[in-house]
Amino acid sequence: MQANTNQFSWFQVPEDIKNLLVLAAQNWENTSKSEKYIQQALAQTGENTDVLVAAYRFFYYKNNYSLALQTTVKLLDKIKEIENFPDDWEQLQPILVNRKEEPQIRLYLNAYAASGLVLAKLGEIEQAKEISTRVKQIDEKHDFGSGLLLDILTRPAEEDD
Repeated sequence: MQANTNQFSWFQVPEDIKNLLVLAAQNWENTSKSEKYIQQALAQTGENTDVLVAAYRFFYYKNNYSLALQTTVKLLDKIKEIENFPDDWEQLQPILVNRKEEPQIRLYLNAYAASGLVLAKLGEIEQAKEISTRVKQIDEKHDFGSGLLLDILTRPAEEDD
C-alpha cells in the first residue's frame, strides 16, 4: 500500500519510511496495526531524529508512556552523541543556555521536557520535578512547558472543606 507522502516534504527520511509513518496515521484507530508501522519505521531508520520524534508522539498519544519514554531517551542519547554533550548536568546546563536557540538544542530541550511529562504520567514524580526544574531554569520564554508541569507537580493539595 502506497500513501501520499508529498505533504511531508520537510521530513528528512526516505520515501518508504514516510510511507510507513503515513500508514501508521491512516490506521490510527487500529493500534496494533499502526504500531507495527511505527516499529518498522524505527527498525529501518535506526535512530533518525525525525522518526524518533514521530514515534514519541505516537506512543504518547496512544497512552503507551513506557514506550514514549524509551523513545525520548533514545532521542536524547542521539542528540547527546551528535553534540558530544557531557554527562554531568552542571557542565551541560551552560551549553544548553548558550545554544538554546539552535534547532538541535531546542529539540533536545523539548525532548528532555517531554521525558519529564512522561515520567510524571508514569508516577515518577521526583524525577519529573527534577527535569522540569532543570528545563525551567533554561527556559525564560516558557517555550518547553516545564514551568507549567513543575507548577502542577508542586502545587499543594487542595483541602476539603
